[in-house]
Amino acid sequence: MKFSELGLNEQLLEAISYMSFSTATPVQEQAIPQIIKKRDLIACAQTGTGKTAAFLLPALNAILDGKGGNGIKALIMVPTRELAIQIDRQIEAIAYSTEISSLPIYGGGDGSEWNQQKKALKGGVDIVIATPGKLISHLNMGYVNFNSLTHLILDEADRMLDIGFHADILKIVSFLPKNRQTLMFSATMPKKIRELSKRLLKDPAEISLAISKPVEGVTQLAYMASDEQKTKLLRLLLKEREDYKSIIIFSATRSNVSKIVRSLSRKGFAVEGISSDLEQSEREAVLDRFKAKQTRIIVATDVISRGIDIKGIDLVVNFSVPKDAEDYVHRIGRTARAASKGEAITFISAQEIIGFHKIEKLIERKLDKLQPKEELGPGPEWVEPKPRKKKKKYFHKKGNKPKGNFRKKGPVNANSKGNKGVSSSAK
Repeated sequence: MKFSELGLNEQLLEAISYMSFSTATPVQEQAIPQIIKKRDLIACAQTGTGKTAAFLLPALNAILDGKGGNGIKALIMVPTRELAIQIDRQIEAIAYSTEISSLPIYGGGDGSEWNQQKKALKGGVDIVIATPGKLISHLNMGYVNFNSLTHLILDEADRMLDIGFHADILKIVSFLPKNRQTLMFSATMPKKIRELSKRLLKDPAEISLAISKPVEGVTQLAYMASDEQKTKLLRLLLKEREDYKSIIIFSATRSNVSKIVRSLSRKGFAVEGISSDLEQSEREAVLDRFKAKQTRIIVATDVISRGIDIKGIDLVVNFSVPKDAEDYVHRIGRTARAASKGEAITFISAQEIIGFHKIEKLIERKLDKLQPKEELGPGPEWVEPKPRKKKKKYFHKKGNKPKGNFRKKGPVNANSKGNKGVSSSAK
């Protein structure tokens, strides 16, 4: 379906056309009409499918078609500052020719950033994109006014709950008008998301597209490699892919990020590292150089597995198997975005077999397990994990006394409630 068929404002259609977009993705095609009808919505779609634009376009459309005036009209809650910055930049690009204003609010800055955020919040910025913890800090000061708010949007809702923002989300919602439109977007749909949606949404429309599956354009490879083989194997694979312009390598720890960067730098690769050790301004500078193709390779922790939208990433390498199977989908979702093609390679040590087995169950696909290059020697063998045996539960027929020395839990003494009598030996 063409964007021109979705009932969007002419200014937005002009901006989308200028950005060379004409056809909506499936999640956009399904979500935008429901949001324009002012229905609450819960949407589950895999990463890289265009779900950010699926809520931004109708929210911007509502603001343009509204009566105007000062005041915050839309609040977008996100789990990380990287995602807040990314969404703010997308708003700037789409709403460039309009007077719509936006403000990202996140932690990690200095005092001057706090003052800038305070000034914008008091002045009535149109759209606020915020991490929950930082927004609560401003709310506690008493100068944030949500009386004009019409849209509440929760992006990456599953990730926010994983981080532990459940209570913060509910506290923020208590400051919002009850008469509002609420949209919830998530890459996965666990029980806790369903429970939260029941508390926040009213008779929502539901969209579910290919839950927790990598996009079709990703070629997935898996190498069995010991920890000692991984760095050398990485260098060999990168040399074979000299035509790849943009590569992301994910590692589980910050210390390993530094080691990989040093190893690749010594061999002449244009590489930088990014982790929570860096200040926010440093992270942004690294990402900007990567986007501008000044840096060919970045090595990162999962701090950027969600929340960045960089076109043309050719290769994602999982130097270590992610602990959470869902994170695998988000990591490799950095490539093959917007119907493009990409490659994802995962290194699996003997200790990581069980973790990768969980990933294969999630994506419902078995990958061939390749051995390292011949000069590196054989890697560990893949051994299919055995299913855990379920513990037997024993039940006793009513009236039959169980064998053994059983007693009820809790303290047993003469003064405890429920002890109707005391044996003669205890008196």
